Amino acid sequence: MPEVISHDGSIRQDDWLVVARPAEGESLDIPAQQNALIPADLWVAGYEHFAGRADIGVWFDSHDEPEILADKVNELPVIAVNFPKFSDGRGYSIARLLRERFGYSNELRAIGDVLLDQLQFMKRCGFDSYALRPDKDINKAARCLNFFSQGYQAATDTDQPLFRRRAS
Repeated sequence: MPEVISHDGSIRQDDWLVVARPAEGESLDIPAQQNALIPADLWVAGYEHFAGRADIGVWFDSHDEPEILADKVNELPVIAVNFPKFSDGRGYSIARLLRERFGYSNELRAIGDVLLDQLQFMKRCGFDSYALRPDKDINKAARCLNFFSQGYQAATDTDQPLFRRRAS
């Protein structure tokens, strides 16, 4: 079973299966007895069926808009954001919007092409769990999450820039 790393650096089993978007004309296939992350727009479309289920979370692709969940975000136990390639930074913006504008307070996970050198930046944007790319060593991730002791800018993890924190 794959593993994920939490924001505190601990490693745990990944209990969530990312369900791929079905091809056109096919239906969503959610495995029985398995926590599943389904495409966010399909969760919204099937809201009556999925609402209140603790075994269903959603995932966003980098081009998706988090506004589709607006007032429903905290009904979800896990929201994952896919990074299709390491150079695609739209997932950082999705995370900030979910945390800051929509007030999401449950687990926010980075999936896809997640590399070690991105972890601290993802953490500052509000992610609190990370499914690393399979060829990366998860045992090195804890060090990468806390490589810098302070961030200069305000972010999800602190609402004041460093110069204001130093002044007080």
